[in-house]
Amino acid sequence: MSITVLGVNHRTAPLDVRERFAHERREVPTSLERVLAAGARGGVLLSTCNRTEFYLAEADVAVPEAVWAILSERLGGGRSASEYGYTRRDRDAVRHLYRVSAGLDAMILGESQIQGQVRDAWETSKGQAGPVLHRLFQSALLVGARVRSETGLATGAASAPSAAVAVAARIFTRLAGRSALILGAGDMAELAATCLASEGVRVTLVANRTYERARAIAEQMGARALTLDEAWEHFADADIVLSSTAAPHAVVTWDHVAPAVARRGGRPLCILDLGMPRDVEPAVAQLENVFLYDIDDLQAVAAQAAAERRRDIPAAERIVSEEVERFWAWYGGLVVVPVLKEFRERLDQVRATELERALRRLAHLSPEDRGEIEHFSQTLLNKFLHQPTLALKEAAQAGRGYGLLEALKRLFGLERRDDP
Repeated sequence: MSITVLGVNHRTAPLDVRERFAHERREVPTSLERVLAAGARGGVLLSTCNRTEFYLAEADVAVPEAVWAILSERLGGGRSASEYGYTRRDRDAVRHLYRVSAGLDAMILGESQIQGQVRDAWETSKGQAGPVLHRLFQSALLVGARVRSETGLATGAASAPSAAVAVAARIFTRLAGRSALILGAGDMAELAATCLASEGVRVTLVANRTYERARAIAEQMGARALTLDEAWEHFADADIVLSSTAAPHAVVTWDHVAPAVARRGGRPLCILDLGMPRDVEPAVAQLENVFLYDIDDLQAVAAQAAAERRRDIPAAERIVSEEVERFWAWYGGLVVVPVLKEFRERLDQVRATELERALRRLAHLSPEDRGEIEHFSQTLLNKFLHQPTLALKEAAQAGRGYGLLEALKRLFGLERRDDP
């Protein structure tokens, strides 16, 4: 048994590469099905603006190749996705997910959105995850909750929307009283609208491909709902445009907004692109007095906001380490118990067979003496098994049990046809 994570993130790949790897929710089952067909016994796909990661249980040797093939197809141009990727195995894979859920591995230290994204990934992949990954993702959510309740890691601008608002504050001397147009009606867009409103920004318009969803958020914000096609002319009036549409391609293009921007009379327009893939064509930034920021531009703001939170990193890492040990103790026992059970049963069969053979030659013994010999054989077997049992359990909990278990199965003929 094994746990493996293969993926890319903001540290290993630039934005224009990451956005090609991003999966929409409806695409997840198909990619996981390909990975399971290649020899994994369970899988969860975590895909956000900053990472695309496959978490796998009992992955066969062909599985990594299948993962990189899936991502390379999205990358195109004959390039291999593996050049941007990383692999974590077993205990390191568990620690990696826990750090992700806790916001320790995020572009923005303490990122609050990632825990919900971990939950969404688990929910989306439930039918393909398997029991080990179910337990792993459940525990990862608990780790994230512990870190946020027991440390100050998530204080301040610890989310992409809140960092985006901080960026907007640099463009305008004062945010209060400014007007905002929101493109998109998902969770990120809704949170961003709330962050803007908390700074006194008037969210006046909410546009979305689906009008009903736009109206639901607009009513909460006291704004007017639009379709995307109706939104472009309003680039002439808004001070801030925040876009998070989850569209598979850029929706804010030069042709859509250049005429409206030309009517602004030189007034600055701040466009905050939280989409993945990006919602806004980079060329839009060339328009007069347009200030365009995307996900990667938030890193500088995040670095400043994270300075105070860094003192909570050691406490958060201690929580992660505690929970890794807790999970690994459970997982180690899960791995060892079936093999030890079969090992004991196999040796007990040998003991019983040899005892029966010996007692046939000792037919003159009384029932009491025969019972003593049987008791002796059972006691001797238990003593022989005691130290190997302890050693295997301790090694498994320390993450060193797989080699010993494989040796045990080979030495005593315990290999099963369905073993990975």
